[in-house]
This record gives sequence, structure tokens and C-alpha cells, in this order.
Amino acid sequence: MTEGNRKPSGNSGNGGNGMKSKPKARHGHKRPANGGGKPAQTAQTGQQQPGTRKAKSPRELAMDTLVKVAGTGAYSNLQLNRTLQDAGLQRADAGLVTELVYGTIQRQATLDYWLSRFVSKGLHKLEPWVHQLLRMSAYQLLYLDRIPPHAAVNEAVTIAKKRGHSGISGMVNGVLRSIDRGRGELQASDIKNADPIVQIALRHSYPEWLVGRWVAAYGAETAEAICAAGNEHPHSSVRVNTLRGSREEIIGLLKAAGYDAVPSFIAPAGIAIDRGGNLADTDGFREGLWSVQDESSMLVAEVVAPKAGMQVLDCCAAPGGKSTHLAELMGGKGKVWANDLHAHKRDLIVTQTERLKLRNVEAITEDALKLAERFKPQSMDAVLLDAPCSGFGVIRRKPEIKWTKTAGDVSDIAAVQQQLLNAVCGLVRPGGVLVYSTCTIEKDENEQQVARFLQEHPEFELDRNWPEAIASQLRQAGVIGEHFDGQAQLLPQHFDSDGFYIARMVKRP
Repeated sequence: MTEGNRKPSGNSGNGGNGMKSKPKARHGHKRPANGGGKPAQTAQTGQQQPGTRKAKSPRELAMDTLVKVAGTGAYSNLQLNRTLQDAGLQRADAGLVTELVYGTIQRQATLDYWLSRFVSKGLHKLEPWVHQLLRMSAYQLLYLDRIPPHAAVNEAVTIAKKRGHSGISGMVNGVLRSIDRGRGELQASDIKNADPIVQIALRHSYPEWLVGRWVAAYGAETAEAICAAGNEHPHSSVRVNTLRGSREEIIGLLKAAGYDAVPSFIAPAGIAIDRGGNLADTDGFREGLWSVQDESSMLVAEVVAPKAGMQVLDCCAAPGGKSTHLAELMGGKGKVWANDLHAHKRDLIVTQTERLKLRNVEAITEDALKLAERFKPQSMDAVLLDAPCSGFGVIRRKPEIKWTKTAGDVSDIAAVQQQLLNAVCGLVRPGGVLVYSTCTIEKDENEQQVARFLQEHPEFELDRNWPEAIASQLRQAGVIGEHFDGQAQLLPQHFDSDGFYIARMVKRP
């Protein structure tokens, strides 16, 4: 491998899951570093806004956010954005709120496993805010080294006194002090169960039905590695606008600005950045030198491999990351049609193309199922269907996904994907390319979806003609082997990036 490139993590089984020793607290670290919302980007550097009521503490704000996410099904990143916008916190406090919200949601099954030992009347009888307060406080005690135990306990008791009566505050105090005293024995990696699915689910905090699917699909060892990787903090990464500069030049700019930036191991235009913060709030981003994107996501346009002058359709394009990447790879020549169903999402695409100074992208609004009515048959050199999916590849950025999705959701979305593939495939010219991608690791949505499509559409075949720079790195990491046929499933532990599936197909001449 090239010196300085980011190495694949090598996580497998229990390796690298960090369970024996608590992960370091990461105040100010934005968990959804790319593509999953930017919950801490709205934090202000000024003081809390004055008001008629006393400002809430960061922990109370985090608890309120957790209650709303659990009670209403709100997306954690959107609810957190609203909370931080309203509160106007200092950067460190905003980072604490972010860490508590994402970490508590992420680890809630394991936290409940421990809490059930100490809450005599049962967790199901607790009021929602009390339950979330205990979860959040236990998370601090068991997973965040840099928060003093007394601070976590005392603040929880203060909130309990403010919100409830003395009995509740006494119970909260007793439960948390018991957890604090027993911290040495409350190690998730020591949880044992005769059923490996239950054991993985409790150790890594996932629903049993989902672990069971992954064990059936990948085996117990790989399934546990998937779960462990999904609990890791995502690192930041950017995609260089190669029309504006080389990767080496942009790395130099980032290093000069104090960032720990290295070439991506897998994405030719990618740069991995440790603790990058909000990279969308930088001069380089505003000037169109780079886009914020996960490294796995960057591979999709590379696999399409468009050439200058081509006609390319991105069927489900918002917010525009892949469309703009396609346009950059085409050298700004030809046309990328970037479609989305909603007008407000089309506006996001336009914003990106203007920022990057791309003139070969046309953003349109249409139901992807009706694109064949808008364009002539066989009029596209390449069609990209980055399909809506269950999103299980991005759990580290959106941890509530594992608690809100169901097996029925997977079946429902797979049916939509099938309809979309059937609707857009006729737009590909003979000899043209159809790329299908998702940010999930579900075989029903990926390999089986493509196998069914190919059976129903024999005019298409898988194409292993991927860019060699990408294929060689995937082979080196063991993602693809000698029987590679043109489709690849990246798991989150492979490169510490999002789980992504990509299939390249060509239409027979």
C-alpha cells in the first residue's frame, strides 16, 4: 500500500470493538461526520441566549432530545439540530450534547441490560424522561472516561429533582451510584449468552432480529464485526473537486490549516481527516475545492466511470454528492441529469453545483418511476440508481435506524427498488452502463435484488470492468476475490467507512 494512505481497520469478530476499556469522551466530535446530518454545526461560540427561564444544562438538553426522538420517531440528527440551534451553546457543550444523544441511542440495549439489574420495579414502568435520564447517565459512567463519575451522577440527580419528586431523585441517585461502584464488572465484552445472536445483540446493542439476519447472511464472526463497527465514531472525509486542484494540493491546504489529512485508501479523490469538525464550514468547501462525502459513497461515481461528453442520469440524486462527482469525472463536459422527487431537494443539488462551479449538471424534479416518460428510450450512456434503502450501512451516523426499522421495512423498500430498476433500465443505450447502489448491507436489497433484475432483464449483465485503482484496493482488503463479477459489498469494518453495495451492469450491444 502507498505510504500515508489510510489503512483498512482489520476489525473482525471482537477485534477493535473497544469494549474492555471505555472509549474516550469526544466532546465536540460530530458523530455524523459525512452524509448523516451535522448536528453540532449550528453550535454558536457565544453565550447562551438570555430568556425568561433559566437555560437548560447540556445534559438536560440531551435528555429532552432523547425523549423526543424515542417518543415521536424524529430523526436524531434533525432533532439535535433544532435543540442546538435554539440553545446557542458553547462548542464544548454542543459537543457533549451530541455525544450523549448519539451514544445513548447507540448503546441503549446494553445500557438497559445493566440498568435492569438495579431498577427493581422494571424499566417498563419508568416515565420516559426518567428512563432516558438513567440511560444517558449510565452511558457517561460506562463509556466516557473523561467525564468524572460524580459530575454525571450529581447532574442526573439535579435534573430528577427539577423534573420529579424526591422519590425519583433518590431512585436515580441510588441506581447510578450502584452502577458507578460496579463499573469494573459491567463490561459489555463479558456478557455471555448461550445463544450467539442474543450475546451479540446485548454486547453491541442491536435488536436481535437484525443480528439474526446478519448472522444468517455473513456468519456470527462477521456479524459481530459489523455491529462493533457500527458503534464506532465516523471519521471525516472530503472529496476533492479535481477540476479545481489535485488531491495532493488539497491535502497541503488542509494540513496548513491544521487538519490531520491523508489520502483515502479506497477513493481516488478522497481525503480522510481525523476529527475534522464541520468541514462544510470552511473556506475550501465554500470555494468549491472539496465536498464532504463518505469514502464508500465516493466509489459509486468512480464505478460508473463516465467519460467527457456523455449523457448521464442520476435517478435519485439529492443532495447531489454523486451527481457532482460524475460531473467532475466528466471534466465538466457532457450532461448529468440530477433528478429528485422533491423540489426542495432539487434546490440542494443546485446549491452544490453552483458552489463547485459545475456547468454540466441539470437538476430536475420528477418521480423516478416516471423518468422513462421524460427521456427517450436508450438515450443515456449511463444511468445511476442510488436507490432508497434501509440504510443499515450508515448506523454509526444515524444510530436510531437500528431501533426504528423492521424486517417489514426491508421487504417494503426492496419492492420499491425493484420497481425503480424496472422503470429506468430502458433508458440505457445498448453498450451503456447501469449502476445500482445502496447504503445498506441487506442482501434482499442488494445481491438478491440485482440477481432478480438480471433474470428478468437478460439484456443486462454484470460488468467487472471497474477502475483498477479501486478494484486493486478492494482485492487487497479482501472485499472482492478472484470470482469478482462486477458487484461488491463494502461492510463498515472494511475501511472504517459506511457500508455500501455497488453493482455495475452493462446493456448488451
